[in-house]
Amino acid sequence: MADKPVRVLACGDVEGRLTALFNRVQTIQKKTGQFDLLLCVGEFFGTTAEAEAEWQQYKSGAKKAPIHTYILGAASQEAVKNFSSADGCELAENITYLGRRGVFTGVSGLQIAYVSGREALQEPAPAHCFTHKDLTALVAPLTSNSKFRGVDILLTSQWPRGVWHYGNTPEVNTKSCGSSAVANIADKLKPRYHFAALEGAHYERLPYRNHIVLQENAQHVSRFIALATVNNPAKKKYLYAFNIIPMKTMDPLELVKQPQDVTENPYRHPAKDKTEKQKTSFNLAEDEEPAAQFFFDLSRQQGGGHRGRGRKRHSDGGREHQGEGDGRHHHQGPKEPRRHPQPTGPCWFCLASPQVEKHLVISIGSHCYLAMAKGGLTPQHMLILPIGHYQSVVDLSSEVVEEMEKYKKALRSFYKSRGERCVLFERNYRSQHLQLQVVPVPLDRCATEDIKEAFMVQAQEQQMELMEIPEHTDLKQIAPPGTPYFYVELDSGEKLYYRIQKHFPLQFGREVLASEAVLNIPTRADWRECKQSREEEEESCKQLRDEFQPYDFAWED
Repeated sequence: MADKPVRVLACGDVEGRLTALFNRVQTIQKKTGQFDLLLCVGEFFGTTAEAEAEWQQYKSGAKKAPIHTYILGAASQEAVKNFSSADGCELAENITYLGRRGVFTGVSGLQIAYVSGREALQEPAPAHCFTHKDLTALVAPLTSNSKFRGVDILLTSQWPRGVWHYGNTPEVNTKSCGSSAVANIADKLKPRYHFAALEGAHYERLPYRNHIVLQENAQHVSRFIALATVNNPAKKKYLYAFNIIPMKTMDPLELVKQPQDVTENPYRHPAKDKTEKQKTSFNLAEDEEPAAQFFFDLSRQQGGGHRGRGRKRHSDGGREHQGEGDGRHHHQGPKEPRRHPQPTGPCWFCLASPQVEKHLVISIGSHCYLAMAKGGLTPQHMLILPIGHYQSVVDLSSEVVEEMEKYKKALRSFYKSRGERCVLFERNYRSQHLQLQVVPVPLDRCATEDIKEAFMVQAQEQQMELMEIPEHTDLKQIAPPGTPYFYVELDSGEKLYYRIQKHFPLQFGREVLASEAVLNIPTRADWRECKQSREEEEESCKQLRDEFQPYDFAWED
C-alpha cells in the first residue's frame, strides 16, 4: 500500500515580510489544498521598524500563520535579539524556531536535519555562527548507526561550497559563495532535498548521486535548491512546493531510482593531488569522446527554398549523418550530453528512427525538434518533441527542458504575429515518446479564461477534476516519472493538470479545443479524420516552415 506523501513548502529569506509570505501561501493552498508544513531557510526576521511591527502582530496573536512554519536561527548579528535561546521553541502560534542544530522528525517519519547561521571564521564563535563542534554533534549520532541511509531534508542558511561542480552554474559569485563545512555535512547526511538561501538567488541544481557507479550499491539522489528573498523585485523564485514520502516508509527500489539528468556528487573529487582537484571538478567531460554531429538539411530534403547552410544537432547513439549542409563541425561545450536516450524498440518520434516522418519536420535544435502535426486541428498546429527518447516532460533532462522553453517562446511570438494565442497540452498516457501539442487559437475567437473554462467543464462532464498548478510549482514536483497524466499550459502561464487514474479519452485535448466554445471545428476532433496525402503534407509543411523561419532560433545564418 502506498504511503501518503507529506506536502511541503520551502521558502528563502523572509526578512520580516511575513504577511506577504503568508498571503502567498494562502493563495497556493486555496488552489491546491492544504500543505503540511512550511520550512524557512536564511534570514527570517527583518531589521526595519516596519518588519518589527509586523512581527509583533504575529507574536501577540493578532495575526496567525496559516501553516505550521519552522524557521532557522539568526544568520547575522542584528537578528540574534529575536532568539532568546539556542534551543528550539515556539516563537508565535504556528511559528517554531528549530534551534541551533539538530534533527526534527515529524509524525509521518519525515526526518529533517538543520543547522542555523553561518560558519564561524574565528573563536569564540559569534551567536549567529555554528562551529565544528555543532556539526559533529549533528552528524555523529546519525552516521554512527549502521542502518543510516541519509535524511529526507537538510536545512542550512548558507550554501554548500562547490555544489555547482559537475552541474549547472548558478548566478552567484562562485569564488566567494558557500561554506565548506556545509558541503561536508551535505556529503555525510545525503539529504534527498537540501535547501539554503542568503545569496538572493534561485538555483535548482541537477540531482546528484550518493554512490559510485559499479562500485557501490545504488543510493537515492540528492537535490539542492537555493531560494531567493520573499517579494524580491526581480521576481526570482522564493517558494518551492513538493511532495515527499518519508525515506523510512518508502519502497527501497523506488527510493534509489536515478533520474536521467543525474550527475556525479559535487562534494567528492577523484583521489588526485590538490592542484588537480579544481580542474577535475569543472572538467568532468574532458575525458569523454566528443559527441558526433547530426546534419539534416531541411532546405533540400524537405522541399523548402534554398537557405545555404544546414542545421546541426548531436547524433543519436554516436552515429554520424551527413546531409547537404556545409559539413562543418561545431565545438561542443562540456554541458552537452554525450548522446540522446535511445528507445528499446521502434519509435515513431525519435528523430534518428527510420519510422519518423521526416517530411513533417519544421525545425531541428540541439535537443528538440519541431514538427507539423499529422492531421492537425489547424494548418499551424505543431508538436515540440525531444530528439532523444523521453516519455514525458517530467523525464526530461535540464538541457532538453531549456530548449523546449525556447521553442515555446518562439512559437508564442510566431502565433502572436498572426493574431493568435497558443495552447499547449501533453497526454502522458498510452504514449511512449513525449509529444507537446501546440495549437493556435485566434484572439478574436475567445479569451484565455474561456479556454480554461472549456477544459474544466468538459473534464467535469467526464468525471475528471483538473487541478490548477501553482505558479511556483513545477510539473516534476507533482508528477513523479512514470505517473500517467494530462497537462495543459495556457498563454497566461496558467497550468492545468489531471492525474489519470484508469481510463482517459485519448482525444480529450483535441476535443476541447475543437469544441464550439473554442475553435468550433468539432469534425476535426479526431486526427484520423483530418489526414492529408503525402504530397499535401509536404506542401503544407513547406509553407509552415517558411512562415516560421523568422522566429526559428535554431536556424544558423
